[in-house]
Amino acid sequence: MLTAVLYGLAASSALVIGSVIGARWSAPKRVTGVLLAFASGALISALAFELFEEAFELGGAVRSGIGLLAGAAAFVALDTWLDRRVAGHSGPDERDVAASGARGGVGFALLAAVTLDGVPENLALGVSLVEGASLTLLVAIFASNLPESLVGAQAMREQGTRARTVVLTWLACALLLMVAVVFGRGVGAGFSDEVLAIALGFAGGAVLASLADTLMPEAFEHGRPLNAFATAAGFFLSFVLAA
Repeated sequence: MLTAVLYGLAASSALVIGSVIGARWSAPKRVTGVLLAFASGALISALAFELFEEAFELGGAVRSGIGLLAGAAAFVALDTWLDRRVAGHSGPDERDVAASGARGGVGFALLAAVTLDGVPENLALGVSLVEGASLTLLVAIFASNLPESLVGAQAMREQGTRARTVVLTWLACALLLMVAVVFGRGVGAGFSDEVLAIALGFAGGAVLASLADTLMPEAFEHGRPLNAFATAAGFFLSFVLAA
């Protein structure tokens, strides 16, 4: 369980680091786009060669596939609900809106969206620890958390929120996501191989859906022309760590 705590701290620390930077500095959109592209590549590699591969080996194609599709469906349903409740319309690009600072309170809407993205990612990290420490997934989550919190904190600051309040808010989010890692590890330890396969597949599907719905569109929008290179670099680093 100590390993889960340490992994949770490491993954969530990116939220605090990003918020500290964003509360004091306005990052160019291209910088955050390239960072998100790098994170996308790292997550793709981690999902393919660690998370879902483990689910497939434990439960076969049917169980892992059911879990994957269920996880993606759950994320889409929750994300759509959040869009309508917080952002006021269906299917917004929260990070893009946050970066522009166009609407009041959007920084906190982004915080909610990042939390929704982060919970399945960190649960997946915790569940993956049942079969052994996943450094690859940890690096991928860290790489995605940093630009997300940086842009969100920047939006909050531009909307008049004090820097200290911004950092403390993201710190609370980081603590929640750290708990998700510990929870995933604790619950996953009691699963049979068949159930664990579904759980890993479910977590992988949710992460994959969040990647396709949020990280990659933002990277494509603002990271060009370096987004393709950054995605490849993230994939390569994650693959080397998994090898």
